[in-house]
Amino acid sequence: MKVGALKETAPGEARVALTPESAGRLKKLGYECLVEKGAGLAASFTDAAYEQAGVTVVDSADALWKQADVIVKVREPSEAEIEAAPEGKTLISFVWPAANEDLLEKMKAKNLSVLAMDMVPRISRAQKMDALSSMANIAGYRAVVEAGNNFGRFFMGQMTAAGKVPPAKVLVVGAGVAGLAAIGTSTSLGAITLAFDVRPEVAEQIESMGAEFVYLDFEEEQTDGAETGGYAAPSSPEFREKQLEKFRELAPDVDIVITTALIPNRPAPELWTEDMVEAMKPGSVIVDLAAERGGNCTLTKKDERIVTDNDVTIIGYTDFPSRMATQSSNLYATNIRHMLDDLTPEKDGKPVIDMEDDVIRGSLVCHEGEITWPPPEPKTKAIGSAKPKKKEPEETAEEKAAREEKAMKASLNRTAIMLAVGGLLCLGLGTVAPPSFMQHFIVFVLSVFVGYHVIWGVAHSLHTPLMAITNAISSIIIVGALLQIASGNSVVFVLAAASVLMASVNIFGGFLVTRRMLAMFKRS
Repeated sequence: MKVGALKETAPGEARVALTPESAGRLKKLGYECLVEKGAGLAASFTDAAYEQAGVTVVDSADALWKQADVIVKVREPSEAEIEAAPEGKTLISFVWPAANEDLLEKMKAKNLSVLAMDMVPRISRAQKMDALSSMANIAGYRAVVEAGNNFGRFFMGQMTAAGKVPPAKVLVVGAGVAGLAAIGTSTSLGAITLAFDVRPEVAEQIESMGAEFVYLDFEEEQTDGAETGGYAAPSSPEFREKQLEKFRELAPDVDIVITTALIPNRPAPELWTEDMVEAMKPGSVIVDLAAERGGNCTLTKKDERIVTDNDVTIIGYTDFPSRMATQSSNLYATNIRHMLDDLTPEKDGKPVIDMEDDVIRGSLVCHEGEITWPPPEPKTKAIGSAKPKKKEPEETAEEKAAREEKAMKASLNRTAIMLAVGGLLCLGLGTVAPPSFMQHFIVFVLSVFVGYHVIWGVAHSLHTPLMAITNAISSIIIVGALLQIASGNSVVFVLAAASVLMASVNIFGGFLVTRRMLAMFKRS
């Protein structure tokens, strides 16, 4: 069967649903690939590149609709595209069924089988098809880039000959995929980054990225992320008031605000009000990633960049992924390819819509002349964040001193036992062993004793590099073994040769491990 990618007709849309690379993977599944002429040009994929990858370039959208059995695209189809579609085709794209009920009726009338990439359930097996996360990741990164483009200072603080430059202070509201991408980009640029989310269980994740989680002095029963598909649940009015109070406190101090708060199939919650904008410093920037659904900021205007009277820039662009069209197309085309992989269990180029498959059924919005949205609850529970760990009570100075004293006594007891056992062993052997043996034996016992205490005092995380480097000490074993090889005794010769072999492996293996560990921390 044939898979065809249409050229996007929505204003400003530069992405494409099929790339030369993804087409090569689809051919291995048994599909023949088609693409409308010029579909990938805005994303830097030329028609020649498609032809080189074995993709047939079709002159028009009408011709592609007629030839392809499965149509893939980015944006939801327009009315004109639905009218041009022959009956019985399979379509894979973003659809947003909750906001496009009329579109669903038109696709139903054309007997289309439609899989919505925005409806892929958030379960572990479906992460490879999660186009919302792929695009949100890019949007979060690009939001920081746009903020930097409109911000008149460095992100990172600097000490220069001309004076001190303080670091920018960035607040990210919402710690979903887009929020975490924004946090990661902001911290990597050196800004002081604060982050807020209504789910306290994400605090650990935020702090692990080098940002500071903004806590509220408010106790509220939180909904399990798995119950809401991994998204935040709507908050109570009391929680919302406490949240706005905190934002008003932060507004005069932050330079950049990036808002990412969205709940599926709901308008974006208003979190950054007009009085907060007025309280911000001149030159500050707000990037509202929820602009398409009304915006988290009261003053946001969809697809516009505005500057307020107090010189605060508010960016409400909705095409952040399209502003990085090549990267976005690569990721989205990979999501589409994985979806077709699941649709083709026999890898024979024949898609099969399995209504018992959680991912396929969850994504299916139209099939066999029926609207199949909304889907039933998936049999597999959605991905939810781990519950926040309860913080252990801080140790007092007295408790710490008592713990250290106890550890010291235990260490001294172990040392005394080892010395007593070693002394008894030496006395016992001294009655039967020659003096030369006892000298070597005492050195051996002291080496074990000293070595144990040296290694025991090293942090566990440093054991591997420590042991790898100290393996070089094994070279002294080789020297001793080489001296024994010439003894003339066959048994001694065999043991000495084995010692040389094992010590050599130890030495070279130790340096190899050290080199590999150092490579892990080397920037490519």
